[in-house]
Amino acid sequence: MMICIPISAGSEREALKKIRESVLYADCIELRMDLIFGGNIKRLIGEIRRCSRSVRVIVTNRKSDSAGGRVAASAEKGRIALLAEAVALGADYVDVELDADAALRKELRSLIEKHGNRTILIVSHHDFAGTPSERALKDIFRACIRAGADVVKVATVARNAADNLKVLSLIPYGQRAGKKTIAFCMGEEGRISRILAPYLGSHFTFASLKRGAESAPGQFTVGEMKKIFKMIQGKTNESGGKETRLG
Repeated sequence: MMICIPISAGSEREALKKIRESVLYADCIELRMDLIFGGNIKRLIGEIRRCSRSVRVIVTNRKSDSAGGRVAASAEKGRIALLAEAVALGADYVDVELDADAALRKELRSLIEKHGNRTILIVSHHDFAGTPSERALKDIFRACIRAGADVVKVATVARNAADNLKVLSLIPYGQRAGKKTIAFCMGEEGRISRILAPYLGSHFTFASLKRGAESAPGQFTVGEMKKIFKMIQGKTNESGGKETRLG
């Protein structure tokens, strides 16, 4: 069960400070390069490595039109080039959107292979309008696999409690397909999915360093998430179940 803390900041100096705080709690740190103003990727990755050799690094550079980021769609080549730089620097993961330029995404996949597959490719899909049908979600999942995903990430906005069940069903679906999966719902209605997803086998769950630092709607803080997990574990242990290790 891995907790990933996303980093966004108004300056590189602020991002470095947040990294030093986050390594105390995180199994993984996501560098949201589209939300770190003036950030140098080499220095940021270097700071994570300096602080901890065990904390994994995800590099993400979201575009603004469909993925909740801030990079203009017209800057697609430079946006993906930054992910390529992250691969060359040895990032553990890079996250590219399913609707990214297909040729550039293919080049990124080839670069990962050239570097011995040391970087894991996450192909992601975000829906900020709502949650499609279970059938449509499975179509999206399979499209991510065809796009070269090592890990499939699907996040939608929940409009009701049932939407959580539809999205969470992708986790066992991915397990049957032999594919690591990150699946949860965003928004207030989707908060419960962020708790349940790790217990179903989601590769990561995301939590903010503190209130006001959320990178997506509905995120718990890392302190809240660990407290919830601890409470659940306590109940499980009381009933004779196995303890689940926290990161």
